[in-house]
Amino acid sequence: MPNSFKRLDAHLSSLGYCTRSEGIKFLKMFRVCVDGVRVFDPRIKVHHDQVSVDDAPLDPETLTVVLHKPKGFICSHSDAGKLIYSLLPLRWQRRNPKLSTVGRLDGDTTGVILITDDGALNHRLTSPKSDVVKIYEATLAQPLRGDEAEIFASGTLVLHGEKKPLLPAKLEILAPDKVRLEICEGKYHQVKRMFGAVNNRVIELHRVRFGMYDLQGLGEGEYKLLS
Repeated sequence: MPNSFKRLDAHLSSLGYCTRSEGIKFLKMFRVCVDGVRVFDPRIKVHHDQVSVDDAPLDPETLTVVLHKPKGFICSHSDAGKLIYSLLPLRWQRRNPKLSTVGRLDGDTTGVILITDDGALNHRLTSPKSDVVKIYEATLAQPLRGDEAEIFASGTLVLHGEKKPLLPAKLEILAPDKVRLEICEGKYHQVKRMFGAVNNRVIELHRVRFGMYDLQGLGEGEYKLLS
């Protein structure tokens, strides 16, 4: 757990710097210091904040990043294809516990997504009770017919296969075939299914905001570490 003392090799392994079996080799190859003094014994007990590697502090014990997801990347650890985690540093991909996306975006959907190894944070943000606001921009196959905003805001729209109606959602028209949609739920393929319910189809989908997080300063495939 954070702020506890751990064996140096175990701690470096959990952060993805090396495996435990590579501990001795890693200490020889890199300047690992405890309280500013270089060490070579992987068995010593250390506190996270005592350790540096090549004069840089260790990565945080729990890691959360916001990433600008490009099209074609998959929010999975095991599916075939380009995985979203491949956009992150290799050692972050080796962390234990693993980094996981907070919710998912489809392979053809772009935009803001959070990635974390903080299980409590992930659960809190994806819980049905979280009410985290998500804002999407969608390009549609056909021009709007005119009643979509009223239907989405009514709180009466029931998606195919669902029993409960969706919570009210806010629709802003950007062009005859382009909209900004604000929702506070995260049902499977929700935005696409909402437009399917009004006889339209989403051909491009981009998430511009997730809760308090947006893409300011991030190009496609770029990410920033959150404190």
